[in-house]
Amino acid sequence: MIDFNSLLSEFAYRSEAPMLFHHGIFLFLFANFLILYAIFYTNSKVQKWILILFSFYFYYKSSGNYLLLLLVTVCVDYFFSILISKTTKSKLATFFTALAIVFSLSFLMYFKYLDFFLRSLGLGEQGLQTASIVLPIGISFYTFQSISYLVDIHRKVIKVPSLLDYLLYISFFPHLVAGPIVRAKDFLPQLKKKIQVTREMVNEGFYLITKGFIKKAIIADFIAQYVDIIYASPTGASGVEAIFAVLGYALQIFCDFSGYTDMAIGIALLMGYRLCLNFDSPYKSLSITQFWRKWHISLSSWLRDFIYIPLGGNKKGFVLQLVFLLVTMIIGGFWHGADWKFVWWGIGHGLLLVFHKLLSRWVTISGSKIWDSLSWILTFSVVVILWIPFRAVSLSDSLILFMALFQVIDLETLFIFCQQNFLYVFLLGIGFSMTLLNNEIKERFKAWYYKESIIIKLVLLVVLIQVMYEIQSSEVQPFIYFQF
Repeated sequence: MIDFNSLLSEFAYRSEAPMLFHHGIFLFLFANFLILYAIFYTNSKVQKWILILFSFYFYYKSSGNYLLLLLVTVCVDYFFSILISKTTKSKLATFFTALAIVFSLSFLMYFKYLDFFLRSLGLGEQGLQTASIVLPIGISFYTFQSISYLVDIHRKVIKVPSLLDYLLYISFFPHLVAGPIVRAKDFLPQLKKKIQVTREMVNEGFYLITKGFIKKAIIADFIAQYVDIIYASPTGASGVEAIFAVLGYALQIFCDFSGYTDMAIGIALLMGYRLCLNFDSPYKSLSITQFWRKWHISLSSWLRDFIYIPLGGNKKGFVLQLVFLLVTMIIGGFWHGADWKFVWWGIGHGLLLVFHKLLSRWVTISGSKIWDSLSWILTFSVVVILWIPFRAVSLSDSLILFMALFQVIDLETLFIFCQQNFLYVFLLGIGFSMTLLNNEIKERFKAWYYKESIIIKLVLLVVLIQVMYEIQSSEVQPFIYFQF
């Protein structure tokens, strides 16, 4: 007998189980949505409305009543964009733009940073009930996206789109809750063309969805089980345990976030849209500057275009350029979370970027294989170490775990750890091998995948889903960047 109450509850918002790309309910809904989407292939207007409604439903399944907050933001910002575009006086247009940005940021400041500021001012324990404030999923992403839209309207980079196109741009569900941060100038032109889903797009879409599923649902979610244990109580962790936990989180956050992005881009391709690249093998970087050109590209480019360059960029002298670079990275760190550990993480990356700028200015950097190898080891090491305060519960825990890395390690202890945690070590090796794989090998695998039939692709995905259920923990593992 079918329990219809249980079935209907799957379609309602449940705070303990937000909708995720790799969950059965999403796959079921998305498959049926695609059929309806394809039926109206010749009517782009109806197709857009269907996509908007599904996107809003997706956000409701992820955030519940916070859908109303998104709708308010969308309506007010669209009104301001019309006002800005029709204002002939530049100072008045600037005022309206600033007012619109303050409005959008006010929600972000309240939900994400109010408690932090009150605690920093020593007011957190004086009867102010800020702990009950729940952060709406994706608010940091769609707020930054909305700001970029308003600024581009003010700069006359784009014209005000129709309300239909603007609703689709903001609400487009693949990027809505965890990025990438999509710029209006990149997405809106796609809405003016007839949507065409080519065979190449379908192949690429399934490839990215499969790759993202492996990263997120198999590697990241399993590794998280061990990482969470060590980071929850780092006191007493041995050197081996600390090293594997630190390496584990470095792989977890990459596979989790880039896995989400891969699936988002793949899902968008199946509907005829292309989102921007957000990761480009960042752990293969030979410098910290190169790392930030390859990691979370949509955020780093947003910070460059709307923080670093408006501050002055490299136009006001070398010293100020370094200051602007540091300030930008501090803001980038603070964007990730309302906690001093994120600020210090941003400062750490900012200082490393400043040091690399100084080094590049004063030293001629060799391009030999030995130098490249040393550069990679150093860059990878500092990036991994800086993930410690990013993940740790507190700065004191970060210090404990950091000191544990320097404990003496003997081969017997290492062997016992690998024996007792074989699957963890195995997936860690597989994950880093995939991450550091030569591009030529990746292209060969992609070419093989493209040639296979749709049946083989679906069978592979079903097998991967079964593997996920075999190794996953009983708890839901939401995407890490949902909290940012």
